[in-house]
Parts: sequence; C-alpha cells; structure tokens
Amino acid sequence: MADDSWLAKAKLFRAAHDGFPLVLPNAWDAGSAAVIANAGAEAIATSSAGVSWSLGYRDGEQISRDAMAEVVRRIVRVVDLPVSVDVEAGYGPEPADVAATVTAMLDAGAVGVNLEDSRRPGGPLFGVDAQCARIEAAKNAASAAGFGDFFVNARTDVYLFQIGEPCGRLDEVIRLGRAYADAGADGFFVPWLLELDVLGELVAAVSLPVNVSALPGGPSVSEFAGAGVRRISLGSGMAQTAMAAAMSTARDALRQGTFDRIADALDFAEMNGFLPGPSR
Repeated sequence: MADDSWLAKAKLFRAAHDGFPLVLPNAWDAGSAAVIANAGAEAIATSSAGVSWSLGYRDGEQISRDAMAEVVRRIVRVVDLPVSVDVEAGYGPEPADVAATVTAMLDAGAVGVNLEDSRRPGGPLFGVDAQCARIEAAKNAASAAGFGDFFVNARTDVYLFQIGEPCGRLDEVIRLGRAYADAGADGFFVPWLLELDVLGELVAAVSLPVNVSALPGGPSVSEFAGAGVRRISLGSGMAQTAMAAAMSTARDALRQGTFDRIADALDFAEMNGFLPGPSR
C-alpha cells in the first residue's frame, strides 16, 4: 500500500503533465540523478541505455528486471523527487511479465514507467491488442498493490524505427494512442517525432499528454509547448554527453599529455554534497 511520501510524489508527477512541458534530463545512476535533481529538475526519469551502459551491457533488455530495480532503489535513496523508469518492453512479452516488472519498480520506489511497444530494438511492434493487454496488466498490478496513481507512459516506436509508409505513420500513431488510452495508459510517448505541425495534429487527436524526445537541431522546449507537448525526454543523450566528456578528457591525457578539460569538472565538494551519507 502506498505511503504518504509515495502518494505525494505520484501526485506531483501526474500534475507536472498538466501545463508547460515537463523536461526530463534522463539519469543512469544515483550520482547522475543527484546532479540532475540539483540542476532543478521536477522529476527524475531513467534512460535504459544509460543504465545498461553503466552496468556494462548493451541497451535492449540485456540487463535483468532485478538489476534495473536495484538501480532505481539507489536513485530513490538519493533524490526526493518522483522517479519514473524506462523499463523498455517490460522484461518479457507477456502481460504477466509486465505486471512483475511494475511490481518490482514499485518496490524500488518508482512512481511510473515507460513501456514501449517494440518487441526488440528496430521492431517489430507488438500488435495493438497485445500491447493494450500489457498496459492493462501494468495498471492492474499497480492498483492491486494499492498504487493507483502509478503513471504508465505508453511508448510507440513507429517514428523511431520508421515502421510503415511515411504517409501513414501519423494515422497509425493516432490509432495506437487512442487504443493505449482506452487500455488505461496515462501518457503517450512518440520518440523521434519532431515536426511541430504533425505533433499539433497528434495532440488534438489523442487524449493523453504527449511525450517527445529532444534531439540536437530539433524544436526547443517553447516550440514543443506551442504544439501542445506536455513532456520532453533527453533519453540516452545525457549519458552520451557525459561519456563524450570522459572520452575527450582521457584522450587529452593519453595522447597529448594535457589535463585542461578537468577545469570544467564539477567541483568535488559540491558533487559530494549532493549525496547523502551511508544508510544506518
């Protein structure tokens, strides 16, 4: 059963989808979550790719449900914000697999998940009936445990993986968005859809708050807001940016014998101060 702290976070997270877009610079471990929280984030969302890389695996459900839950537990320990988890396709194809995943994330302290409709990276997608059953299983598992405010962000990869003919993608995404809403989803995530006029049509046609991914050269937060978007995710971009900085710093040290990039590092004491002491 949900306690007062969880309920407060869940309600805060749900309310954050009602106005100006909720911007989520995605975390990949407890340290990155603490940095993002101290940068002023309203909530923490994880990147499945970032988490997988931090644990030494490729993205694409190469880590276990339990491994992801342990990362979430560590994040929840260090931030006093709502935490939503990218659980990819739910760590198994069946509704029972999704229900078990939701239960594990609830036990770790999460207030929501992203659940995608790709069977594997690149597709194919689950059929609409199968995906709706998986969404229903997620919501039912949360409700049965006393966490009715648990937020299920249903993700479709039609645009991400360029499924179907381009001229028919918007109609297909609208069909899926309406079906996922009927199945109980709380949000609708369409990564790699960046055309503002198309997003405006989607927002008008689907009752769920629409979530998009941010990409370099794409629309700004204010431009997305003008199209009616309610949530913007940076996805694996945060982890990739951090890894790029690490590679550049290492190359300078190893190839040129210089260390100037360290001057741009986060102050040691400041970073240390973002994190709590040991649990007692």
